[in-house]
Amino acid sequence: LVLKRFAQYMKKHQTQSDGTQRAADNWQAGIPQASLMDSGYRHFMDWWLHHRGYSEEATEDLEETLCALMFNTMAYLKSVLDEERGR
Repeated sequence: LVLKRFAQYMKKHQTQSDGTQRAADNWQAGIPQASLMDSGYRHFMDWWLHHRGYSEEATEDLEETLCALMFNTMAYLKSVLDEERGR
């Protein structure tokens, strides 16, 4: 169920703000770690707000927030693994 929900999140975010579709695997080309940290921090704060009972203060619903955190951590991990492999 988790992977299915994450796939739905990824599909939703494949559509860019101008309506065009980005390649499903474009994130694998690399995203700066600093950008992933900034984004991850924002999503972590939303997660914390939901957890503490302040959902109305969060910018996204809980499922979107958790999927966004998954994306950020997986993309960051990929960059670490690529660095270890000299890519």
